[in-house]
Amino acid sequence: MVREEPGGENMRAIILTKFGGLDSLVYTDIPKPLPRVGEVVIAVKGFGINHAEIHMRRGEWAEAAEVSGIECVGIVDSCPGGEFPVGAKVAALMGGLGRTINGSYAEYTRVRAANVAPIESDLPWAQLAALPETFATSWTCLFRNLNLQAGQTLVIRGATSALGQAALKMAVAAGATVIATARRRERIPMLESLGARRVELERPDLAAHLPEAKRLDAVLDLVGNSTILDSLDMLRRGGTACLAGWLGGLDPIGDFNPLARMASGVNWSFFASPVFGDPGFPVSDVPLAQIAQQVADGTLDAAPARVFGFDQIHDAHRAAESGAAGGKVVVVMDQPDTQSPDGTMDLTRKA
Repeated sequence: MVREEPGGENMRAIILTKFGGLDSLVYTDIPKPLPRVGEVVIAVKGFGINHAEIHMRRGEWAEAAEVSGIECVGIVDSCPGGEFPVGAKVAALMGGLGRTINGSYAEYTRVRAANVAPIESDLPWAQLAALPETFATSWTCLFRNLNLQAGQTLVIRGATSALGQAALKMAVAAGATVIATARRRERIPMLESLGARRVELERPDLAAHLPEAKRLDAVLDLVGNSTILDSLDMLRRGGTACLAGWLGGLDPIGDFNPLARMASGVNWSFFASPVFGDPGFPVSDVPLAQIAQQVADGTLDAAPARVFGFDQIHDAHRAAESGAAGGKVVVVMDQPDTQSPDGTMDLTRKA
């Protein structure tokens, strides 16, 4: 695991003490990160739980920092380079967070300015915390990699995941027709309620059972290596499949021969969110503030499925890992006056 140099005053953090189960995540006090030019120290107000962090906790990822967490929302605590004013509301994601530098499972985190974006909004922190990684990735896949247009037909494989649900909502809001897939029949009504025109049960040879096969404009494949070749078989000439998730596991594609397996004229696109903050993928390119405004206006639903307090990280990981949450799991810094009688957080409180 990657460790950082000592900072100044102490802060509360959740550290990864070993690879394994929930007991690997331990609360402790560590030094607050010191400000650096070109970087931003953020007072964390909330963060999402992601599959990447579960893989890191298990030791299944190539890199893992002592403090996990690849995204957050919060308040600028210090910014020596002046890129953001102290006190500004911001979102941060990737840029090594939780992988090569300490991440967001703490009261403060330090991240490159290139991986920070303003997100001025009156939405509650719990709702803002559901946006950065999930909606930035969905937006990039849909409107950059797939160049999705109103009136087109899109298949989302793995649509019941938090990322899949966000993509479904955004695609429907943009005027696309969405065919979604689910592994379990009981999840079909949920996807239909989010706007899916039709829901298919996931199977490795889905292309052979879709009446729209060979006429589809786009596929967003979040199941991964086990289904992407089948996704390519669904497309019309000029259509694009974007591989952006690995819900079906990380095993590589075996014995792939493009000459024998790929149809002519179809496009295979790829996106992995660790590139956010690189020159070709600045976080500022993603309209997070506009997405937050759509949520505030009621034109886009981004409510998290479950919200936990900072002292409930084991419960939050358990809900995300099991899939029982049914969507995005977020954590907010515990505030007693926002606690609801059922133990969840009150989403009506403004940020």
